[in-house]
Amino acid sequence: MIDLNDLRENSEKYQEACRKKAVAFDLPGFLELDRQYRHLKSEVEQLRSRQNVFSKEIAKLSGQEKTSGLAEMKSLSEELKKKGEVFRELEAKWSQQQLFLPSIPLASVPVGKDDSDNVEIRKWGQIKEFSFNPRDHVELGKLLNIIDVERGVKIAGSRNYFLKGDGARLQHALLSLAMDLLHKKGFTLMDPPHIVKYEAMMGTSYFPGGEEQAYQLDQRDQGFYLIGTSEVPVCSYHENEILDESVLPLRYAGYSPCYRREAGTYGKDTQGVYRIHQFYKVEQVVLCQAEAELSASIHAELLGNAESLMQMLDLPYRVVDVCTGDMGQGQVYKNDIETWMPSRNAYSETHSCSTFYDFQARRLNIRYKSAASGKNIYCHTLNNTLIASPRILIPILETYQNEDGSVSIPAVLQPYMGGQKEIKA
Repeated sequence: MIDLNDLRENSEKYQEACRKKAVAFDLPGFLELDRQYRHLKSEVEQLRSRQNVFSKEIAKLSGQEKTSGLAEMKSLSEELKKKGEVFRELEAKWSQQQLFLPSIPLASVPVGKDDSDNVEIRKWGQIKEFSFNPRDHVELGKLLNIIDVERGVKIAGSRNYFLKGDGARLQHALLSLAMDLLHKKGFTLMDPPHIVKYEAMMGTSYFPGGEEQAYQLDQRDQGFYLIGTSEVPVCSYHENEILDESVLPLRYAGYSPCYRREAGTYGKDTQGVYRIHQFYKVEQVVLCQAEAELSASIHAELLGNAESLMQMLDLPYRVVDVCTGDMGQGQVYKNDIETWMPSRNAYSETHSCSTFYDFQARRLNIRYKSAASGKNIYCHTLNNTLIASPRILIPILETYQNEDGSVSIPAVLQPYMGGQKEIKA
């Protein structure tokens, strides 16, 4: 959600943001709705004020004055009732439309239509050259008996899988490494609810507009959803709170399973475990003061944590600036980390790092009391995927494979697997 005072004063900037982010929003129409809303609100408030005055004065009247006063009171009450009903309908429409307004991307964000227009800013690591014909992760998973897509589909439908044996152990080793890394950096680990209310999905800006990607519980539990990322419950943790500035920045590490319907991706990335319905993530979430320089510094910190983990795993990757057309509604700046996947012969997204400024905090009503001014100010929020599995298993298995079909376990993960150095058939 955005600052409506800023919208009224700088509507052309938001019109440009709609264009750059390819958001179909009738901004002139909303501004007219906003004008009508404020005008009618003023009228209703004036009528209520007059009604309150009449209520106090009517007892002092008698005779004809009281009769006339009661008649006027009745007329005023009827007018207030009619305008009140119109106002409530208008207010509901006004409140709902605000949820579709996009934030303004930073000036440094490249303008583009989709991920093909994202701009590479750096690379790390050497792409491995094989002296043999390498296998993809699906073939390796079958050979090593650690990934079973066929039975996953049999049990749960398309885009499902089983991780078995050392595959499951490798995933848990990765998640444990990620949580240990953030614990050492002072993040508070959180195992949050996996089922949340509509308000949490709306507050983090996944709703409205993303309902088709979420799993809603059945009719007995309407209004509850499975999370697609722990960002949703962790960012919502301080909903409707006013924080003391001294506790900021708050650094949280959310660990959870995640569920996504992947609606609209029919026929896309159907091979293996790249795009699936259920996965695990360790997510960095930060709430900080509303200062642009501080947000930029923390964004770099979160991205740096993810890059550190990739370097610990010795996986080649690149970092891109995400273009306007590939950003979400509320993001003002975003980077992706794309890891080299031999079977795809390409860098493919494994991490995202996003800065929202006060967009989410306004929707969640999270503020802090400024030590300098004493005013309540909306926080800035940021998030970053530190690790997501099983997608990250693709480059690990494919990069660390050996000619005999075995896979060497990255050195940094070996202590988490009891010193085991290889996964063998």
